[in-house]
Amino acid sequence: MAPFVILDRDGVINADSPDYIKSASEWLPLPGSVEAIARLTAAGCQVFVATNQAGIARGKLSLDALEAIHQRMIAEVADAGGLIVDIQYCPHHPDDQCQCRKPQPGMLLTLAARHDLDLREGYFVGDSAKDLEAAAAADCQGVLVLTGNGKETLRSFPDHQATFTDLAEFVDHLLLR
Repeated sequence: MAPFVILDRDGVINADSPDYIKSASEWLPLPGSVEAIARLTAAGCQVFVATNQAGIARGKLSLDALEAIHQRMIAEVADAGGLIVDIQYCPHHPDDQCQCRKPQPGMLLTLAARHDLDLREGYFVGDSAKDLEAAAAADCQGVLVLTGNGKETLRSFPDHQATFTDLAEFVDHLLLR
């Protein structure tokens, strides 16, 4: 089993919204996602999150609101017996040309440097082409889940080998290896 898994947030752990998740009350976990993170933790796998949050640059949510959303997510995962070791987010606008916004690999590289991870040994689970491209750019194994934007993304990557219905199915597969 991989020593770590990096997860995209919106569309993988929680329901996504075209209007952004702007408050802790809007953060709604997808069925089975919190329990899947807990199962990874119980199996000795470190779990991280890397998430684009352009809503900050667009004035849709504040840093305080983002912190409250992440605290709710961390608490729900902890209540299920899981642990999110670290969360990286990109607050920049897509036009900013930063190195952290997926599809750039910056957030994954930061997690690797901060936690001494060999990205070739872990997985990055996402629901978008940007997630798969960031994983490839960081030499990490990209996993596509069909929640969130995953079904639409699959049309662009119909032959992607590591494709699962949702996070829980991926975790089932990973823990059986």
